[in-house]
Amino acid sequence: VSLSSSLFLSFSFLFQNGKRSTCDRCDERLFCDCSSRNYRHVPTVTVTEVVTLDLSFNDITTVAEDDLREYTWLRTLDLRSNRIQSIHEWAFHLLQGLESLDLSYNQLAALNPVWFSKLLSLQHLNLLGNCYRTLGPGGTSLTRLRFLRFGNPALEEVRRGDLAGVRQLDQLEVYGNNLKRYDPGSLGDLWPLRVVTLRLRGPFQDNLTLVSSIFHDVSYSETFLVVADVLLSEKTSAAPFSEINRRRVRSILFQNATLTDEAMIHVLEVSWCCVTKLHILRFYFSSMYIFCMFYYQVMEVFKFTSFLNLGFLLKYLRQISIINCKVYVMPCLTSHLLTQLEYLDLSSNLLTDLTLTESLCHGHGILRNLRVINVSDNALKSLSIVSKLVTRLDKLIHLDISQNAYTSMPPTCSWPQTLTHLNISWAKLQRVTHCLPLTLEILDLGHNDLTAFHSVALPVLRELHLSGNKLRRLPPGWLFPSLEVLLIQSNTLNMFGPMDLQLYRKLRALQAGQNRFVCSCEFVYFMVWRWGGAVEGSVELTDRWDNYLCDSPLPLQGQRVDRVRLSPFQCHRILVVSALCGCVLASGILFVILLWKLHVVWYVRMMWAWLKAKRNSGNQRRRDAAGNAEPLCYDAFVSYSEQDAEWVEEFLVPELENSQPPLSLCLHKRDFLPGHWIIDNIINAMERSRRTLFVLSEHFVHSNWCRYELDFSHFRLFDGDSEAAVLVLLEPISKDDVPKRFCKLRKLMSSRTYLEWPQEDERRAEFWSNLRLAVRGGDEL
Repeated sequence: VSLSSSLFLSFSFLFQNGKRSTCDRCDERLFCDCSSRNYRHVPTVTVTEVVTLDLSFNDITTVAEDDLREYTWLRTLDLRSNRIQSIHEWAFHLLQGLESLDLSYNQLAALNPVWFSKLLSLQHLNLLGNCYRTLGPGGTSLTRLRFLRFGNPALEEVRRGDLAGVRQLDQLEVYGNNLKRYDPGSLGDLWPLRVVTLRLRGPFQDNLTLVSSIFHDVSYSETFLVVADVLLSEKTSAAPFSEINRRRVRSILFQNATLTDEAMIHVLEVSWCCVTKLHILRFYFSSMYIFCMFYYQVMEVFKFTSFLNLGFLLKYLRQISIINCKVYVMPCLTSHLLTQLEYLDLSSNLLTDLTLTESLCHGHGILRNLRVINVSDNALKSLSIVSKLVTRLDKLIHLDISQNAYTSMPPTCSWPQTLTHLNISWAKLQRVTHCLPLTLEILDLGHNDLTAFHSVALPVLRELHLSGNKLRRLPPGWLFPSLEVLLIQSNTLNMFGPMDLQLYRKLRALQAGQNRFVCSCEFVYFMVWRWGGAVEGSVELTDRWDNYLCDSPLPLQGQRVDRVRLSPFQCHRILVVSALCGCVLASGILFVILLWKLHVVWYVRMMWAWLKAKRNSGNQRRRDAAGNAEPLCYDAFVSYSEQDAEWVEEFLVPELENSQPPLSLCLHKRDFLPGHWIIDNIINAMERSRRTLFVLSEHFVHSNWCRYELDFSHFRLFDGDSEAAVLVLLEPISKDDVPKRFCKLRKLMSSRTYLEWPQEDERRAEFWSNLRLAVRGGDEL
């Protein structure tokens, strides 16, 4: 029988598993997100040893005995917002490691303590939003439970023993808006209860004894008590709070609570002994936050007609905040009661210069203990009036008058000597004056219309906020010798550099992004290469590099400064141009040297002289009508040095001109036409002569005119008339003494025989014979 039963159960289990859906949304953390999938039964998963299973927002109606059999490793199970009506007694028995179970917002009509009997590791249990009327019998061993939430609109009673198995809770939330019965002590054994949330709207109206009993059981000095969804409209409705006062609860939070003037005052009366701080804030629902021993916080304070009824309490207050409450005045009579007040926040209200004067009692120094005043976001217009009102507050440290309608700053002002923090941001100031107190350590002038800050020295200022103005450059650093932090974002800065920052001797933090930076080479180099996270010393950019964008030049607009790369020509234009000019000059010098070495200049000069002489000479070769060339006039043009003139005149001319037949010689002393350009005479003489006779000597080589004659003869050699030159060496001379540019002539000296003037008399007859033959155009000697 037992074997048949086992087979039957196994078959049933396999059959059910065959019908169950599979959830495949599991990750490597062993978390399976099976929420919002319209499952009607607990699904299987694709991984083993699941740690977290989320089955919320499905259509599961039943949790059967075997639905969770395969999830023995579960630590967190979320079944909220389904339609669960029944859970098998043993459904959770295999989940002995489960730490968090959420069954909220289902349709459980009753709670069975057997469900939780094996959950020895359970720490979080949420049972809110079902339809059970009672918690049912206790006795479960949830010794590790620390967070418990239970209750719903149908809950009517909490009996002693319902939570018998729970010993130590950190957080408890009870939804009992319709609670009708509470046995005293039902929650009294729970400890330490750091946070308790109670939603008891109905009992507050109908059963204050029940509320008092609950307050008594859950109130400890360390407990943070949240009272939500309550309506306190009569004096008697605040009676349960006297119980809180007796238990010395440190803090209470009223959430979504509606209180009348009378009820609120009564609440404060029963707990006034522990009040040190009052906060009054606006909220859409009239809600009050009370932190006993710390502060009071009241929403929509404009609904209360006067605080004079709280005179018993005001004299103990040290901090008051009335924010965004449409308050236009705090009467001086109220201010007289605030003898211990240190902190006053009247921001985002309707104060004017006149009503602020009334609130501060015309500057008579009534609030002498005030250290902080915040009247930002009001309708104040005169800095002079504000300074006069606070000048007698000998302990004032911090003054916030931002978001007001200031348009100008008076030349001078009177301030208390203790003032170190001043906020005048989000106004319309266009310039700063000596109205600023010299004692300031922190000054906020952000989001004004300032165009300059260069005339006011603040010797002890440590922090300066100038963001959102129209500044074009950093303020001079010598004005602020103690400045450590400078914020100058969203201005019109073009650039800044090391010289600007060196004037700030103690600056350590700078925010200068969102400006119109001109990405010049100096600025980019400074920001990228010399900053590197810190400028020389300890100054650091504390905002993001994304805020440092180029505004100009146009090709770089919108680029991050640290990503800009400029070419050397853009950054070192003068140096590059100088280098280029130097290179060009050096190249030019090298080119000139090369031309000189290759005698190109000489060739050009000779070519130019030759062409000019040929163009200008009146004795150029002319052809007659028949086309015949004009006959030559000379047999030879003699080129010689003036130092060799004696030899030419005594020996050469008589021997050649008196020979038979006589030879006609052209001599520059005798035959050159006077008044003509000498180069023209040389060229004409050469062109009118069959030969050019060079009398070579040391004097010839060093003679300028002989060199000219040799130059022009050299051109004739290049023209192809290699017989035009006759060389006579008057004295021994090497061809190396002939300038190298006369390459043709040097070649002739190397390849042809030239005549040497013999020193022996017996050889001279042969010399003259050979010379006459060479001049007449005979064979090579």
